[in-house]
This record gives sequence, C-alpha cells and structure tokens, in this order.
Amino acid sequence: MTDVAEAPNDVMQDPFIRELVKQWRAQDTHGAWEGKTDAMLLDPYVLDAEKRKELPMMADPDPETLWRMELFYNAIALSIERETKVMVSPMLKMHHEGFGRQVLIAGRLIVFNKQVRDAHRFGFNSLEKLSAAGTKAVTEAVEMIRKFPEVANYS
Repeated sequence: MTDVAEAPNDVMQDPFIRELVKQWRAQDTHGAWEGKTDAMLLDPYVLDAEKRKELPMMADPDPETLWRMELFYNAIALSIERETKVMVSPMLKMHHEGFGRQVLIAGRLIVFNKQVRDAHRFGFNSLEKLSAAGTKAVTEAVEMIRKFPEVANYS
C-alpha cells in the first residue's frame, strides 16, 4: 500500500472523495470492507510512477480496473446531481483493448466528455490528484448545466 493509508484528513473530507467512498461502500453488500478505512478503499486509484512502470505499455484492462473507473465517473455524476438537482446519466463505451469514451448526460446535454486511453493504467499520482480531477469534472459539468439549463432539463 502507498502513503494513502496516511491520507490527510482534508483530502478525505473533500466532497468528491466522500461521494466516491459512498460509491465504494454501496457496493459492499456483504460487509467484506467494513474493516477497511476509506483511504484503503481508494488506494487502487493511486498509481505513482513506480506502480505505472510495473504496468505494460499496452494491455487489455481487467474488469476490476474498469469497475473502479465506472465508480469514479458515477461519483462525478452523483456529485453533479447533488449540486444541480438534474439527473445525470454516465455512459462508458470501451474497446477491449482499453480505449473508448466516457460521457455524462443531463437531459439532452453532454456535460462531460472524455476520450479514454490506456484504461489499464487508470489512476492518479495521489489522492489529492484524484480529488482534483473529480472536483474539476464536477465543476465544469455544473457550469455547463447552469449555462444551458433548458437543454439539461429537457426530458
């Protein structure tokens, strides 16, 4: 495990990180992770330079990595919903070789659009970077919804 176990409390209290932890805890239907700290649950998202070197340049993403990616984008979508009260639907289309596209849709408005490459290397250098990436995506999507509310609220 990396230094995530000693994660600063301010990072662990970040609203996006709290939402991501909720996503993880919701998946634990049998209580297998009750003994794990929130930082331990988020540890797989942290890929420092050393961990990245261990991964091959090209590889098919494993289901667990794709699942972590899905939870990350679900947390973004739910954070946007909490802020705007507009339902947001995540859609991830991945090729088995690890490239694809992630979009978040509110009504008829695409509020987030990201080309995904090297999905098998999905991760961040630190919890702070994880938090910053999630928060940035939420902020930009909320701004998009506020700019085009009639499109976002179209059903």
